[in-house]
Amino acid sequence: GYEAYAVGGCVRDTMLHRTPGDWDITTQAKPEQVKEIFAEKNIHTIDTGIQHGTVTVMVEHEGFEVTTYRIDGEYEDARHPKNVQFTASLLEDLKRRDFTINALAISLNQENYGTLVDPFGGLQDLENGILKTPLDPIITFSDDPLRMMRAVRFASQLNFTIEPVTFESINANRDRLKIVSKERIMDEFNKIMASPKPSVGLKLLEQSGLLSVFFPELSALKGVEHVDGIGHKDNFY
Repeated sequence: GYEAYAVGGCVRDTMLHRTPGDWDITTQAKPEQVKEIFAEKNIHTIDTGIQHGTVTVMVEHEGFEVTTYRIDGEYEDARHPKNVQFTASLLEDLKRRDFTINALAISLNQENYGTLVDPFGGLQDLENGILKTPLDPIITFSDDPLRMMRAVRFASQLNFTIEPVTFESINANRDRLKIVSKERIMDEFNKIMASPKPSVGLKLLEQSGLLSVFFPELSALKGVEHVDGIGHKDNFY
């Protein structure tokens, strides 16, 4: 009786013919309504992030995160919004996503099952291998500065290009990465290093200035060709 859409990375990966690691669903139903619906069907739910609208529905030992459409309040800790406002608008929910390729949704509703919702041209960006934000990148990166690292990670994993305005914004806002926890930064860095072409990610981290913020020792190797008279290559490369 409520709208529901598969959203985010699972849609992106499906479009790229990759197997999604998990499935996220967004709906106009409030968390308590989601819990009631599945309780009636004797399906177990877990309150994984109920204050932010998220309930995990367990189906045959697999978890599906179901989150109510929402508008995020101010991000005081650069990770979680201070408050969230539930909305009846899928578009408002998609606006808060990090990149256009993650602001895609596929309808799970009976009347238009399988229909793609793409308000920000994410499908075209997928086809062109472009990473850009659905809103002004300053807004997107202010909400959560780790998204700058995620841009580099996706570029490295998918062999995509970061759109110039988005890349310039990363360079301009790189110092905001200092307010992100080291654990979260290292998690993204490890994913970049484990990507098919980590050299792409490392170069982007250096060119954007992010590397000098969280790993200055590595960044300082750029341009160093000789140590004690030995060496013939740029040590960073």
